[in-house]
Amino acid sequence: MTIYYTQDHEWIAVDGGVGTVGITDYAQGQLGDITYVELPDVGASVAKGEAPCVVDSVKAASEVYTPVSGLVAEVNMALEEAPELVNEQAESGGWLFRLTLTNDSELAGLMDRAAYDAFVGGL
Repeated sequence: MTIYYTQDHEWIAVDGGVGTVGITDYAQGQLGDITYVELPDVGASVAKGEAPCVVDSVKAASEVYTPVSGLVAEVNMALEEAPELVNEQAESGGWLFRLTLTNDSELAGLMDRAAYDAFVGGL
C-alpha cells in the first residue's frame, strides 16, 4: 500500500486499483470538532479535483476533493453515527470513501509523506 497526499490536505492510500481517501490529521486539526460528514454515493463517477464529500465542523463546512479520478466503491458508514472518528483517526479509521481508480497516472502529481510534511511545515 502506498499513501499519497494533496496540497488540499487529503490523503489516498492505494492498494492495487483501489484508493482509500480521507483528510489529513493536519486538516482535521484546522477544522476542529467534526459534526457531520456528507458522503458521496456509491457508484458515483468522480474526476480528480471534484468535491464529492463535505465535512462539517464547529468552525466551517469543508469540501473534500478527490485526489484522483475513479468510481466510488465504498463509503465509511461508521461516520454517519460517529463523525468524530475523522478527528480521532483522521488517517486510519476516519477514512471517508474508497475509489476504484480509473487513471493511475494521476497519482504521479501527488506528494509522499516527507513532501507533505515539508509542505505543512511551510504553512
